[in-house]
Amino acid sequence: MADMKLRMGDARERRSVPGSAGEAQLRSILATVPDAMIIIDDKGLLLSFSAAAEKLFGYSESEVIGENVSMLMPSPDRERHDSYLSDYRRTGKRKIIGIGRVTTARHRNGNVFPIELSIGEARVDNRKIFTGFVHDITARRQTESRLQDLQSELAHVGRLSEMSTLASSLAHELNQPLTAIASYCEGARDLLNGKLDEDRLETLREALTEAASQAVRAGEIVRRMRDFISRGETEYSVENLHRLITEANALALAGCRQYAIDVQVALDHSAESVFVDRIQIQQVLFNISRNAIDAMIDSPIRSLAISSVAEPPGFVTVSIEDTGSGISDSVAAKLFQPFVTSKQSGMGIGLSICRTIVESHGGRIWFERAVGGGTIFRVTLPRAEVDDEQL
Repeated sequence: MADMKLRMGDARERRSVPGSAGEAQLRSILATVPDAMIIIDDKGLLLSFSAAAEKLFGYSESEVIGENVSMLMPSPDRERHDSYLSDYRRTGKRKIIGIGRVTTARHRNGNVFPIELSIGEARVDNRKIFTGFVHDITARRQTESRLQDLQSELAHVGRLSEMSTLASSLAHELNQPLTAIASYCEGARDLLNGKLDEDRLETLREALTEAASQAVRAGEIVRRMRDFISRGETEYSVENLHRLITEANALALAGCRQYAIDVQVALDHSAESVFVDRIQIQQVLFNISRNAIDAMIDSPIRSLAISSVAEPPGFVTVSIEDTGSGISDSVAAKLFQPFVTSKQSGMGIGLSICRTIVESHGGRIWFERAVGGGTIFRVTLPRAEVDDEQL
């Protein structure tokens, strides 16, 4: 504690050197830069906090200088940030420095909101410092283009999964030519049981010709299905689960800051790597989180809890729990069927899409009623046994 106070004093002293041209220039920049700008040292202690950062996070500069930057982060980043810096000092491996990413931040009042974060590195007076630029994607309309880019990638997943909503009609369409093929083949078999005169041979040829024609028709139906869903092969790769959840959650929270959603994330560090299609699984996590947020709009308590556990063997189970009104019995029995929804608006295909995606990964999705109200959705994803440092 004494060491912390000493560092805080040193930081304030460094920032208050009178007559320093560099100091005056920095203060001018921090007062006028339109986006939140934060500077920390290699221990994670805050050195500078712009006026825009004060407005964004609700803290004054004097309150945060010398404090750990993790105070601006929600869990689990809050608890793990010091280890991130320690790993970087030890290995020199960059994970987010120089790379923009979508993540979440924590306001002074405890609310979690989505941001786009860019981090740069510099050396001043033989000291390494890090500069962070924070863009609130709930407040800046131009970042909607970033969301639209991601949504365009998700569009082909939606087209794929919409096939589940058409399954009944397609099955019926395929059943017609298959039934006709069976009938013609049975007729041809019966004709072969008798004496094959010229008339019977002609009838046999016609039956086989019609059977072949119906087979071609069935093939055309399958081809149309493939064309409808095709946008290249599904791309499975090793992904960091924490990153998938953070980005999907940030997108789900966009536009919801006024509802003051309390978000808690507790992930199992022993199972951070999954083998999935990144875009598809982000859509699943986004849909479930967004549904949870919508379910809590009118609730007195709005808390979203996301957790993971390394089970069952070979899988990771992700749980997303809300404090909404829950799911009625009439909807619960067929919740994952197409066109079933508890919302007043919407087509009700979101969870059907989610089930299609999760099951294509070899996992499963289900829901449970939370104690005290609300709903818990659980999703199992295949684990990838790799060194998480690589991610």
